[in-house]
Amino acid sequence: MALQLEESWKEILKEEFEKPYMKALREFLVAEREAGKVVYPPGSLTFNAFNHTPFGKVKVVLIGQDPYHGPGQAHGLSFSVQKGVTPPPSLKNIFKELQSDITSFKIPSHGDLTKWADEGVLLLNATLTVRKGEPASHHNKGWEKFTDYAISELSAKRQGLVFLLWGKNAQAKEELIDTGKHFILKAAHPSPYAANNGFFGCRHFSKANDLLIKNGYTAIDWQL
Repeated sequence: MALQLEESWKEILKEEFEKPYMKALREFLVAEREAGKVVYPPGSLTFNAFNHTPFGKVKVVLIGQDPYHGPGQAHGLSFSVQKGVTPPPSLKNIFKELQSDITSFKIPSHGDLTKWADEGVLLLNATLTVRKGEPASHHNKGWEKFTDYAISELSAKRQGLVFLLWGKNAQAKEELIDTGKHFILKAAHPSPYAANNGFFGCRHFSKANDLLIKNGYTAIDWQL
């Protein structure tokens, strides 16, 4: 497999790529494309979260579920869409909460969160691919084992990280995280169906920065 992966993550994850579940996942993805299925994001962007946020530079981990399934949206970063694409409702709610939490924040004209990734926010979906127009279509094919391993390695080998767990699916990852070493902030999912149940008003962005500063990290500049 010709893998384009940032070097520090390649070292952490290299043995996972040789395990039977990942070989089965590769075969599944090849079969999907050979059958004419459109898979998002493009193959070159599947590991975008890792490539923008090296292992040693991670400060915050924001866990999503799976990529957006509409044309041009997904580019390998959870909750993020490419420039020129209208931000989906969940992302609009994230910006709304940010504006309430950090008064200097101005809602951007785009939904590309690459700047956060480059600053140390690992924007990691539990499942890294999806079939066009079919949310959750690549669940339970192996990606979850892979991303769980990445989260576990961050928990074991880093210190003082902030994990943002929004919604029940993300909160299920809590068991992978050593809460004696790291910080977990939990809230409802920012989707329109759940945001009023505890996402709005959670103030996770300022809280995350306060925790980072107390533990010797620089704060995230959330402005895009």
